[in-house]
Amino acid sequence: MEYTFDDLSVVMGTYNEEAAIGTVLDDIDRVTDGRAEVVCVDGSDDRTPEIAREHGARVIEQEPRGYGYAVRKALTAASRPVIVTTDCDDTYPMDALPRFLDLVNEGYDVVSGDRLYRGADAMPAFNRLGNHAFAVIASLLMGERVHDTTTGMRAYREEVISNIRWTENTGLSAELLIRPLMRGYDVYEQPIGYAERAGDTKLDPFAGGYAILKSVVKVPLEERLR
Repeated sequence: MEYTFDDLSVVMGTYNEEAAIGTVLDDIDRVTDGRAEVVCVDGSDDRTPEIAREHGARVIEQEPRGYGYAVRKALTAASRPVIVTTDCDDTYPMDALPRFLDLVNEGYDVVSGDRLYRGADAMPAFNRLGNHAFAVIASLLMGERVHDTTTGMRAYREEVISNIRWTENTGLSAELLIRPLMRGYDVYEQPIGYAERAGDTKLDPFAGGYAILKSVVKVPLEERLR
């Protein structure tokens, strides 16, 4: 079966992103001809959910509990067989969606957007260095080379999401790559651009980095002990 945009859900966790959410949703609508389902799990206290609904997204409101809880809820709320995660801060290129869908149609189970391949110059230097380090550590622990463990933009066949029990919060982005790889799913890292975010970041780089590092170490060890 060949998937089309009618088979695509684009999902995201949203938290006070009124500066960018409209642009992101406009881009999704433009690229997919308005055919993709869009799901936002939102904990905002600004106009983010209102703007998302105005743009046709399905908004699920919940108390803010962190990145992983929101994205996991969004993933499980999707109703279509191909699911793409993205962030709502306008850093990821929605123009990559057709390429992601093509790669799923070629047989890949997960298509992971590699921001670092092209340098990710818009990313703060500290974050960029940390993301390179996470990839090196994950590669060593898995015994398989990966280049960007913490990207927020990936495509998944729905069965990958439903067949794995996801456990991480801040480190969910790394877990969403590591567990499928170590369970034998076909994963392809697709280079993508990365833009400067619109609005202020909500993640403390030190606390967030430590949480991600814990996931990068813990998840491969858990998978080896399965």
